[in-house]
Amino acid sequence: MSTLMSGARMLLECLAREGVDCIFGYPGGVTLPFYDVLYDHHIRHVLVRHEENAAFAAQGYARVTGKVGVCCATSGPGATNLTTGLVDALLDSIPIVAITGQVPTKLIGSDAFQEADTFGITRSCTKHNFLVKRLEDLGAAVHEAFYIAASGRPGPVLVDITKDVLQGQGHYQPVTSIHLPGYKVFTEGHTGQIRRAAQLIQESERPLVYSGGGIIAAGASAELREFVERNDLPTVNTLMGLGGLPSEHPNFISMPGMHGSYAANMAFSNCDLIVALGVRFDDRVTGRLAAFAPHAKVIHVDIDPAEIGKIRNPDVPIVGDVKRVLAKLNKLTSEEKPAPNEKLTAARRAWWHQIRQWKLEHPLQVSTSDTEIKPQHLMSEIDRLSGGRAIVTSDVGQHQMWAAQLIRFGEPRLWVNSGGLGSMGFGLPAAIGAQFARPDKLVFSLVGDGGFQMSIPELGTVASNGLPIKIIIMNNGYLGMVRQWQTLFYNNRLSAVELDNFPDAEKLAAAYGFKGKTIDKPWELASALEEAVREPGPYLLNVKVTPFENVYPMVPAGGAINEMVLGPPQPAAVPAK
Repeated sequence: MSTLMSGARMLLECLAREGVDCIFGYPGGVTLPFYDVLYDHHIRHVLVRHEENAAFAAQGYARVTGKVGVCCATSGPGATNLTTGLVDALLDSIPIVAITGQVPTKLIGSDAFQEADTFGITRSCTKHNFLVKRLEDLGAAVHEAFYIAASGRPGPVLVDITKDVLQGQGHYQPVTSIHLPGYKVFTEGHTGQIRRAAQLIQESERPLVYSGGGIIAAGASAELREFVERNDLPTVNTLMGLGGLPSEHPNFISMPGMHGSYAANMAFSNCDLIVALGVRFDDRVTGRLAAFAPHAKVIHVDIDPAEIGKIRNPDVPIVGDVKRVLAKLNKLTSEEKPAPNEKLTAARRAWWHQIRQWKLEHPLQVSTSDTEIKPQHLMSEIDRLSGGRAIVTSDVGQHQMWAAQLIRFGEPRLWVNSGGLGSMGFGLPAAIGAQFARPDKLVFSLVGDGGFQMSIPELGTVASNGLPIKIIIMNNGYLGMVRQWQTLFYNNRLSAVELDNFPDAEKLAAAYGFKGKTIDKPWELASALEEAVREPGPYLLNVKVTPFENVYPMVPAGGAINEMVLGPPQPAAVPAK
């Protein structure tokens, strides 16, 4: 039986049926009908201070729960402000649904007040988008948006709704099934290819598991763990995949790539088989592609057929859900035990020995100083307090790389960062979304002094909602990663990278009604962080670190991943007289 209601009420009914409990948004003229019906509805609306941050907060919610995050903005500038967050979600495969208002249908194309071609603008920013100009299309569009966002390779979907549709009256019919004949998701993986993969793994002397964000998205951590333990395989987790295999697991090497460890990058350069699981062979991992893993055959498992062969042609391509494919691989390798092979056993033992030697030769170091706070020291203290169990959201830059190197993650969905797009200003709004999603969790928002100043207004959102986020600013007075490149590759010509003033953290926090502090002595660090964690509400800790520290290892742009810069240039030895 259908019910007569407004388009705005229909939209809210659809969201409720999708299990939405929280929306991050900012109202405006054409979304007023929606906000009016939201006034007395059980779905919580979180008023952010900028629409871009609504998209980042929706991502934070989605990244720590695996559910679809929802954000909302008005027409024109409200919608265009969402676009950075949409591209960010697209590159990192994060399921969010963005609801935007549009001017009345009869005014589209007339340059009406706050009109923008949101549908056209966001076509390349989303997995799919809708422009709803008829009330009878609204329900199907919203439910299809959630299905598309969450299925297959996850991603952002936008639903642009004209004001006359929101205001219109019609009979609501619940949508009970989704019909998208042109949209196909391949989940199972080809049985023959999976069997070929199992055989290659059993025959390989120097295998390496290359595990990415697809493991997190698919909820495949348990299957990954069984897979690497059953076959005793060394494993790297990408920046997006950290926590997919616990950091403390004996088979985990580290993160690979531009700022990955020596051991991880050397393993890629010397392995004879890569088992790529939910990864896209990103340039920040591969370095110079022609020199990447030159001796390796490749098994590539991904749910997105477009990723298979896009960067590296696999010997065994498998299109499917990595959770299901790994379950089948585990079943195969448990049922079909190969005959004992002493040569292969010895080769595997030698491979593991070599990897452990690489880890010993060039470990990821925690630098400390008696006079200054080193960034690595800050990360090690956050790691100590987290114990591999806290949620850590990060902005983009040096602090992001040090965090990825040195903070442990004992399970998936604890590490929240902008990987593919590298959006400054991401860390704080993402922490807001994460804390709303997981009020039971300790949440650190680890930000640089540059990215933090792009998101300062969200301190208002933190304060007005009493969110107990621990905002830790790694303050080196520079756009650190840009400064590092200028130092190393542009003759130290530091152009437009110095952040020569910064607000007083204690006064800034107090202006929003909570506690803050600035520290710059290494002996203050542990107690200041402990104080922040003990505080029941939000806390702003500004940590002044040594300004000219660089992130190492580092693969220079265009370099092969085994061509790492392992530390600062050493002064030439002065010959003895």
